[in-house]
Amino acid sequence: MSERRPLIAGNWKMFKTHLEATSLVQALGYKLPAREGVEVAICPPFTALRSAQLVKDTDNVHIELGAQDMYWEDEGAFTGQVSPTMLKSLGCKYVIIGHSERRQLFAETNETVNKKISSAMSHGLVPIFCCGETLEQREAGQMKDWLVSQVKSGLAGIEIDNGSQIVVAYEPIWAIGTGMTATPQDANDSCRVVRETLADLYGAELAESIRILYGGSVKPDNSIQLMIEPQIDGALVGGASLKADDFLRICNYKSAGM
Repeated sequence: MSERRPLIAGNWKMFKTHLEATSLVQALGYKLPAREGVEVAICPPFTALRSAQLVKDTDNVHIELGAQDMYWEDEGAFTGQVSPTMLKSLGCKYVIIGHSERRQLFAETNETVNKKISSAMSHGLVPIFCCGETLEQREAGQMKDWLVSQVKSGLAGIEIDNGSQIVVAYEPIWAIGTGMTATPQDANDSCRVVRETLADLYGAELAESIRILYGGSVKPDNSIQLMIEPQIDGALVGGASLKADDFLRICNYKSAGM
């Protein structure tokens, strides 16, 4: 198995004004030293990206910056949208694409996810490509087929040369914001399905180099058990990323229990 550097990414969702973002990034930077073992990223709202960038660059904070969504065009008459070139200009490395909330609440489809992934990669952004099943699909035994379909549709026609170009986040929809969490074994098994699907698309060697994150009510108390699983290469953290101490405990999971 190739060595995959774990990634802990905080998805702030629709929380934090630009002033609150400044405070949170400063708090994280103060306690988060540079490290080789774990990469850390935050994905604030669009309105807080510039504030986070300024603090990060001024205070030499060792955190990567990401966005929560983007449109696939570079510019144009697309009111309310944000382009990949705009994100790059703010120092973003990552962009979350296909999160279940975007799919369920804002009509995101596999086709639009595919366009966004392609556009992001063409501009040098690393997509954090989200996939996951509902509770009904899992209980009906449809989890594997659903994940395979989502991954293949989202990546249709997209060439990947090395594993650093994309991150996949497995997020069971029933565990997002509910307090419910997949067991470490269940999460690992689902991430294995994702990796096997990537191997079908790109070959086993390349699939082994792509990081697969788990997301869904990740907290300091369950992060160690999740991260120890061999197919899980980090976490996409929601609510716990809004509190500096909680997010730092997750980022420091190796020193806490491994």
